[in-house]
Amino acid sequence: MPPITVMVKPVSGACNMQCRYCFYADEMQHRNARVYPRMTGELLDVMVQRVVQAADSFVHFIFQGGEPTLIGLPFFEQLMALERKYNTRGLRFFHAVQTNGYDLSDEMIAFLAREQFLVGVSLDGTNETHDTLRPDSQGLPTASVVRKNIDRLRTADVDVNVLCVINSEVARHPDAVFSALAPYEYLQFIPCLDSLDGKKRDYSLSSEAYLTFLKATFDCYYRAYMQGRPVSVRNFDNWVAMLMGMPPENCAMVGRCGPSLVIESDGSVYPCDFYALDHWKLGSITENSWWQLLASAKEKAFLEESLPVPSVCRSCKWYSMCRNGCKRERDPQTGINRWCSVHSAFLEYAYPRMREMARQLQSKSL
Repeated sequence: MPPITVMVKPVSGACNMQCRYCFYADEMQHRNARVYPRMTGELLDVMVQRVVQAADSFVHFIFQGGEPTLIGLPFFEQLMALERKYNTRGLRFFHAVQTNGYDLSDEMIAFLAREQFLVGVSLDGTNETHDTLRPDSQGLPTASVVRKNIDRLRTADVDVNVLCVINSEVARHPDAVFSALAPYEYLQFIPCLDSLDGKKRDYSLSSEAYLTFLKATFDCYYRAYMQGRPVSVRNFDNWVAMLMGMPPENCAMVGRCGPSLVIESDGSVYPCDFYALDHWKLGSITENSWWQLLASAKEKAFLEESLPVPSVCRSCKWYSMCRNGCKRERDPQTGINRWCSVHSAFLEYAYPRMREMARQLQSKSL
């Protein structure tokens, strides 16, 4: 059994912020039960047992939402106790939580540091670009609070990375966004998803804006590297690593979906965070074993949908690096990724410098 990766949504889509572009809020609008009840201690116990029974080496628990910290510190403390209780075979556990960073108590931060959680915090660049689309539940700005909480996490020696969604506002200010986030050292930039109904919103990202943002951000990334003060940017790091002969760790860059499962707060299980929809419900963690969920007909169908490679991709010089991107971003009719032209134009632009970085890094590792 390969390492098990489990995404858990302990409070479903409940959140103390109201980000206008939230993809999970959109998913909840497209299923019968919008927000499920919060995960109980009994369900957590069953989930840990199921995962430990199936694993043979390594378990990666990722907590997302909504806002997963709303479940409270006792839930996470119970998680650690259950792992110790059921881990009789020396399994290794890795823990991560993706948070909006808006309300973190001293006790929660101390726990995250003590238990060595990797904490991803959502921060969309500058205060201005962030506050445009990420208000709290009262409509008030949140950037300054999030920044203070990132500083508190870092002071407590918590491993932190920053996730920035590239929406229309962020895309207009690539240099300012990179400058605002570079001090945090480990960054992820992900393009804003359109809603499942395909309608464009004022925050929707155009191909032109996305390409401009990628080029300008890569210029900053490359400049920082050459000046000896590198900043990790996940997608750029992956492309450089691929040129060094390593596989990408970002699932959106693999070219096919993998067998990692998402557990909603009521115990229902789905094949992907982007597809926590009634149609793709695989079963329940209380009623099905891990093996049954992975072997289910729906899981197999989901994985198989990501396999076909359009002819235009097969003939593209950049396919080995692009791999047609994430399934959620592929046109349902053609199977071609919506960012196809962006990826090809960007790779044409950045490839020589990425190749140079790859060669330098390879020579340093010898």
